[in-house]
Amino acid sequence: MKQLDLFEDNFNPENFENHSIENGFTFWWASTLSDLLGYKNLESLQNAINKTITVFTNLGINIFENIIQVERIIDDKQVIDYKLSRFACYLIVMNANVKKQAVSLAQAYFASLAGAIQNYLTEIEQIERINIRGEISKHENSISATFKNAGGEKYYFFQNAGYRGMYNMNISKLRELRGIDDDKSPLDFMGSTELAANLFRITQTEERIKNQKIKGQKNLEQTHEQMGKMVRDTMIRMSGTVPENLPKKEDIKEVKKQLKQKNRELKKIDTKKKN
Repeated sequence: MKQLDLFEDNFNPENFENHSIENGFTFWWASTLSDLLGYKNLESLQNAINKTITVFTNLGINIFENIIQVERIIDDKQVIDYKLSRFACYLIVMNANVKKQAVSLAQAYFASLAGAIQNYLTEIEQIERINIRGEISKHENSISATFKNAGGEKYYFFQNAGYRGMYNMNISKLRELRGIDDDKSPLDFMGSTELAANLFRITQTEERIKNQKIKGQKNLEQTHEQMGKMVRDTMIRMSGTVPENLPKKEDIKEVKKQLKQKNRELKKIDTKKKN
């Protein structure tokens, strides 16, 4: 038997609000949230929790003020549970399985609260962008080190080769096409699908360099351009759209500011409830 007898198919905002707990700060148990979202157990929600932790890292927001791991007894069993702030609940809901009716209803509810970006579908996309952009940043650091270890000397030309293969143009031309300032990365203006494609390009290029022991500036550039072309061909085959024609998105730095503002607005809701 589950911890609580809650709705499995429908998310009820009042039910969610009634399960908040005041103990130092306003929080909800993750196990309760998993029930409210129609998950079989807390373990099933763990992937969304992990993604949420990544979002906090990418936003530079203290995780431990929003997600606190606790050992507690549920149904006579000692389990790992989490105390979640309202903002943590919001991010978990946005990272949860939208195919579940309760999740889609919860997403609409949280997007309606103070500081909504636009609507819940937009917010899901924005959060996914932040996660993938963070992954790309990590792998860019990794491939940069791999490039140097393989005898590369001019990283910009290597980086540009990957863009040239994928977009059939240099970085400077892509910036011009999309109206992006020279000092900004085109990656910051890409949607989640395009970012995912670039992440694949970067990770697969690094794997090929390592596996085939590719050395030297010219060979490294050729490899990156080849991998870019492969990703480009795959995208055209799958969607019929060339990557350079994908729409420009809002600067991800602005998206991060909006999410941080949402965090502040959600905190105000709980402060008002206390008063």
